[in-house]
Amino acid sequence: MNYLITIVGPTGIGKTKLSIALAKHFQCDILSCDSRQFYKEMKIGTAVPSDDELSEVQHHFIHNVSIHDTYNVGKFEKDIIEKLNELFVKNSIQIMVGGSGLYVDAVMEGFDEFPDVPLEIREGLVKKLKEQGLEKLQEELKSLDIDTFNTIEIQNPHRIIRALEICIGTGEKYSSFKNKKRVQRNFTPILLGLDADRKVIYQRINDRVDQMMQDGLLDEVRSLFDYRDLNALQTVGYKELFEYFEGKYELDFAILEIKKNSRRYAKRQNTWFKRKENVYWFDYQTPIEGIIGFINRKKDV
Repeated sequence: MNYLITIVGPTGIGKTKLSIALAKHFQCDILSCDSRQFYKEMKIGTAVPSDDELSEVQHHFIHNVSIHDTYNVGKFEKDIIEKLNELFVKNSIQIMVGGSGLYVDAVMEGFDEFPDVPLEIREGLVKKLKEQGLEKLQEELKSLDIDTFNTIEIQNPHRIIRALEICIGTGEKYSSFKNKKRVQRNFTPILLGLDADRKVIYQRINDRVDQMMQDGLLDEVRSLFDYRDLNALQTVGYKELFEYFEGKYELDFAILEIKKNSRRYAKRQNTWFKRKENVYWFDYQTPIEGIIGFINRKKDV
C-alpha cells in the first residue's frame, strides 16, 4: 500500500524542517504543494528551502515554472499525480508539504470543475479592482458567498476575482461547486498538521519577514517590478514592496504590511486546514521520534 504523508499548517511553523527529517527517515522524496514556491523568479519572498536543505533530499515542484507561464491548480494536480505514480514505484512512502489548501485538496480529492463564464465578467472585476480596490471586491464576495470568504486567501486578488466571476456568472455560490469531484487515488493519505500558540506563530512570522529583508527581499522585488501585474506576483511580500517602489508606502510601513498580511494569511491557512477532520495536529516542537511513531502506527492499522 502507498502512503502520502502530507504536512500542513500556517506559514513559518516549521513544515520544511519536519519534511526533511521525515524524508531522511523514510528515504523518500519531498513534493512541494506551496503554490508560491513553484515560480523560479520568487525565492526569498516565498521562503523556499535553502540550497543546503534542497541538497539534503530530492525536492519536486519548487521553481519548476516561470512567473510568465500559465500554471494553475488543475495543471498541478495532473503533474503531481504523474510524479507520485513514478515515485511510488521506488518507495511506497512519499512526502508532500505546503500551506496551499486548495492545492492539497486537489491532490487528495481531485480538482473541482467549474462552469465557463463570459470573459467580460472577469474583465469587469479586474477594472473594478484597479478603480475601487481589493476591499470592494472582498465586500462583494462576503455578500455573495460567506463560506468562500471565510476560507479563501482573502488578500489574493486573483482568488477573489475567480470566486466572484463564478458567483456572478452562474448566480450560484462558488462554494456550491466545491468538493463535488471525488477521484480514486492509489495512496492512503496521512495528514499531519503543525500548530502553535497564536503569539508564537505571529512572532515566528515577524522574525521570518525580518530575515527575508536581511536576505535581500527588497532587491528581489525590485528585479520583478516591471512584471508586478502578473498573477503570480499578487501575493504577500511582493505587492507591499511594489507599493513602496511606486511611492505609495514608506519602506518601514511596507514591511509592517507584509507582517500583518502574513499573519492574516496564516490565520486563513489554519481556518482551512482545521475544518478537516482527517488532519492529525502536533505542536511544532513535538520531537521527530513521536511523529515517526505516530506515522508507523497509522500505517499498521
